[in-house]
Amino acid sequence: MSLPRPVRAVVFDMDGLLCDTEAVYRDAMIATAAERGHDFPLSLFQSMVGLPAEASDGQVLEHFGQDYPVAAFNARVGERVAAACEAGIPLKAGVAELLDHLDALALPRAIATSSSHRSVQAHLGLSGIIPRFQAIVARGDYARGKPEPEPFLTAAERLGVAPEDCLALEDSHNGVRAASSAGMMTVMVPDLLAATDEMHRLCVLIARDLHEVWAMLR
Repeated sequence: MSLPRPVRAVVFDMDGLLCDTEAVYRDAMIATAAERGHDFPLSLFQSMVGLPAEASDGQVLEHFGQDYPVAAFNARVGERVAAACEAGIPLKAGVAELLDHLDALALPRAIATSSSHRSVQAHLGLSGIIPRFQAIVARGDYARGKPEPEPFLTAAERLGVAPEDCLALEDSHNGVRAASSAGMMTVMVPDLLAATDEMHRLCVLIARDLHEVWAMLR
């Protein structure tokens, strides 16, 4: 397929798009809730995908009640995720090939994530790909996170490229909403969430994986 405009930069989400961390968080949350004698519904986790931490906490509190010890819950989840990060989080299929192609095209790129800078280092550090991005936009770099457009607008500004000339790659519904609101050409690469009718309306492409994105840019 052809894109509506030439691509002058690419903005990537991180979790579930560059690295296989969404499943790690899902399993950690389910296991931590089970330790406390609670079921953690998959639908609850799915409602949190792509949201900033504060909004995710709100989802947990809404489900379990306002007196739920969310700080202790998060700490235990963090321990489990840290152990997985130390063992190494695999990159998603096609990441290396796509980055090589962007190098060949001399296209700048950024990461725009709801996670913290510390998490970026933990999730991607062992892979060695962080230096291949010209900008990292993470929690603390913007006032309002996804599904608001600010993370993507900040990434475009740091790359020095107009948002409408950027290709945004996302795996979550909230991320797609953010990128589309920013005016970027948006591609969804589904991970744990299927593409809905809304996602098809907001995206220029629903891709099977990053190999398909690479083929499109070729």
